[in-house]
Formats: sequence, structure tokens, C-alpha cells
Amino acid sequence: MSRDRSPRRLRRRDRNALIAASLTAMSLTASGCVVVHGEREVLPATTRAEAAEALEEFTAAYNKADKEYDSTQDAEFVTGPLADIDGARLKAGRANNPAGNPDHSALEFSDAEYTIPKKAGWPRWFLADAQANKGGTARWLLVFTRDGLDEPWQVSYLTLVAPDAVPEFEKDKDGWAEAVPANSPGLTISPGGLSKAYTTYLKENGSEFAPGLHTSQWRTQRQKDARKPGLVTQYIDSPLTDGAYAPVALRTEDGGALVFFTTRHYVKQTAHAGSTVPTPTKDVLALTTGEIKQSLTKEIVSNEVALVPEKSAGSQVSVLGRIQGMTSAKGE
Repeated sequence: MSRDRSPRRLRRRDRNALIAASLTAMSLTASGCVVVHGEREVLPATTRAEAAEALEEFTAAYNKADKEYDSTQDAEFVTGPLADIDGARLKAGRANNPAGNPDHSALEFSDAEYTIPKKAGWPRWFLADAQANKGGTARWLLVFTRDGLDEPWQVSYLTLVAPDAVPEFEKDKDGWAEAVPANSPGLTISPGGLSKAYTTYLKENGSEFAPGLHTSQWRTQRQKDARKPGLVTQYIDSPLTDGAYAPVALRTEDGGALVFFTTRHYVKQTAHAGSTVPTPTKDVLALTTGEIKQSLTKEIVSNEVALVPEKSAGSQVSVLGRIQGMTSAKGE
């Protein structure tokens, strides 16, 4: 008799193993009942087999959604900033190409590595680091999260970074990583405060962030774009830290942390009297409400990944990658 080794059966076994691990935390004493809930136990977020399956399922759903320009195809597998960014992309694509994506090319991953932290409570999450057939030599970093054993794994963060920028993570003897709490006091900036610190930096500058493409160079480009003949561009940046936008962080070997976080940006272009706002692309127009007369305000969601050093190191935060997308726009 052949054994059923289908991915879904393997996933059930993985979940059963985790449930069993939670149940071993329960104990009875002669004087009463002492229960340590599985939700409070420090456990690996998942197994390596289930992590690999989660990446496969996400990739299949993502490709269906991209091919058909239909966000319902992968809605179960995305959340947080990625759901906002890619959902808007698919919405614009469908508006301009109702029959589907004429330029579709399936996304494929290889050489995947999984960093799985041990932590208590929900949500639990893990990091997939893989090479893809798109994006050149960059490594794709995907954070998978879920709120319970019966919930699907969803990708909340997706960024691309240079291969040599991916740090080594602190791991225990069994190979499990360490999740860094949002309020961790030992870092230059706590994971929970990173989104606000970054948006403050974009507005006011400062010394917390190292120069680079997503910091000093981005500020310089925005300053250049702020005033052009016949056009003024204004920026409003705000942190996003709640729910599915909460930061997640992994301890690195040097005592710092790799932190994924979210920000929101408003970019308002206003034309001078007698001038007009530059003609938006068809994808921007597909997401625009109102009539563009003298101004156009774009709402943008961005997800970033940064290396945050130990406070004692005295070094700066390095923003390694940033992917953003316009989610809506308003003409006036």
C-alpha cells in the first residue's frame, strides 16, 4: 500500500507536531491544575517542510493573480503592505487589460533558505530568502505570517536586497532563530520605533541612518523634485505599525537585528496657474478618483528592511531594501 505523502497531508503532520509540542506544556499537579497554554510557549513558528510548502503555495497563487490581473487569486496568501502594494498593481492592470496580463512571465524561486524564529504567542512568522528568475542577482526576502494553526501562511513583507547584504542570524543549537521584540531596548532604534524614526528622517534629516539609496539619496532626489518650473511637489510621510503592518525583527549574529517595517507616503503635485500636472501613466489614472485640474495627490505604501545595530555599537541603521507602490490617487 502506498503512503499518502501529498503536500497537504505533510502540512497536517507538521501542524499536528506543533500542536503536540504545545500540549506537552500542560501539566497537572496533586494540589490542582496548572496549565501553560501553547499560545504562551516559546515554540518554532513552523517546520522547515511547511515553510517550503508555504513558499510554493504563495508562488502559485501569485502567478495566477499576475497572469489574470485578478487579486482574488492570491488574496488568501498576502496581507499587510504587500497586499496593499500588489493589490493596487493588479487593480490597475485589470482596469487597463481586462483580458489579463499580456506580459505575464511566471515567477520562480530557487535556492530558498528559511529562517524560523522561536517565539511565544501569535502571530508567528518566518523569513524565506530565495533567488528568483526576476530581479537580477538580488535575493528576495519574504516574511510569512499567520495568526493561528488553522490559518494560511500569508506574505506581509517582500523586499529585494543584494546577496552580500543578507546578514547571518543568531540561532540556537537546533537551528531556530531569535525574534526580537518590538520594544527591544538594546538596539539603536527599537523595531517598534523604526517606522517613525525613518519618516522623521525623511522630513528632517538626522544621523541615525547611514547614507544610501533609500536614505540620503532618496532625500536628495525628493528635494530636487520639490520645485520645478510650473510645478510644486509636497511630501507627507507617516509610520504604519499596527496589525499586519507591525514590524518584525530577527536577531543577527553581531547582536543587532534585521527589521522589516512599513511606511506610508503622500506625494502631492500642484501646478502653477497656467500650468498643468504632468500627464500620469495609465496605471496611475486607473487608481485615481476626482478630476486632475491643478493637483494630483498619490498615496504610496512602502515596505523596507533595515539592519539595526546594537546600541553599544554606536553605528548607524542601514536600510537595505525598499519596495513601494501607489495604492490610490486623487485629482483636484
